[in-house]
Amino acid sequence: MSNNRLAALSEAGVSIWLDDLSRERLESGNLAALVRDQHVVGVTTNPTIFAAALSKGESYDPQVRELAARGASVDQAVREITTTDVRNACDLFRATWERTEGLDGRVSIEVDPRLAHDTERTVAEALDLWKTVDRPNLMVKIPATVAGLPAITRVLAEGISVNVTLIFSVERYRAVMDAFLAGLEQARANGHDLSQIASVASFFVSRVDTEIDKRIGELGTPEAEALRGEAAIANARLAYVAYEEVFGGQRWRELAQAGARPQRPLWASTGVKDPAYSDTRYVDELVAPAVVNTMPEKTLLAVADHGEITGDTVTGRGEAAQEVFDALTEAGVDFDDVFAVLEREGVEKFEKSWAELLETVTEQLDRTKG
Repeated sequence: MSNNRLAALSEAGVSIWLDDLSRERLESGNLAALVRDQHVVGVTTNPTIFAAALSKGESYDPQVRELAARGASVDQAVREITTTDVRNACDLFRATWERTEGLDGRVSIEVDPRLAHDTERTVAEALDLWKTVDRPNLMVKIPATVAGLPAITRVLAEGISVNVTLIFSVERYRAVMDAFLAGLEQARANGHDLSQIASVASFFVSRVDTEIDKRIGELGTPEAEALRGEAAIANARLAYVAYEEVFGGQRWRELAQAGARPQRPLWASTGVKDPAYSDTRYVDELVAPAVVNTMPEKTLLAVADHGEITGDTVTGRGEAAQEVFDALTEAGVDFDDVFAVLEREGVEKFEKSWAELLETVTEQLDRTKG
């Protein structure tokens, strides 16, 4: 049954990406098996994923010993370790990338989260990551902060594929799509082949419910309680409405005629955090053509086992989604504050994970030297 459910999801237009990567997954054949058996056609990484991978197992020991012998700094070691995993994953997905003519088979690596509010250094790091990994199916992840938006445009203008991350609001998503279109327009002016540039916009889902459900509890009114668990899916459906609008417009059509591909919405943070909810809800309820859903393995296997894939559950539901938002606003939810908090916490969580990653590698290098 697992293949049937995931196959149905894929056939409905959803690209299934795994939200995880480790040396152990690569070396054990686990990732290759997910590609072969579970319709996985891409991988996303982030600092939290790498921090977890480095903190357990012995898969990284040979490379750490080699780096220690070379006298590599901690920052150099982290860069080499993470880009090695991503490069090897790109090679594993090369056949998928070729089969889908560059649509899928993508592997993402994030710029240092400490640069989230520094446009110039984000651009420099993105260019360096692209050169270091040196694979055509790479995507460089750039956060959708205010400083990240011009960086997205400038990196795309260099012909580099970009995964825009940490998008929480439809308003910011519209700014991301504008940055994407501007980047492609500049790339075209710079002589790049637009058909070779790919992008996804990672719209975070479960964290929206976590924050708004907390506020619903604080409001404590029956009107608010009736909307518990409604916000995240409504938010994503409104994002899809914005996507359809922008990529149905004249500005996009001119780029499409020049060979460009649309920036696909990617549903991120799709692991359910509240045990009161179905563990497949952020997959079942967000099925639409031309989207990506990046899932932790636990969610992927839950969908394979008991997901309810019933076709498109997004298109045409924008009006109902807006009604949810209007009702939440009426009940006292301050969405501007919600999204500001989620972005700030998102950056802080990745910065914390990056610090843990540096600390783990420092300990491993020191132990090797000892």
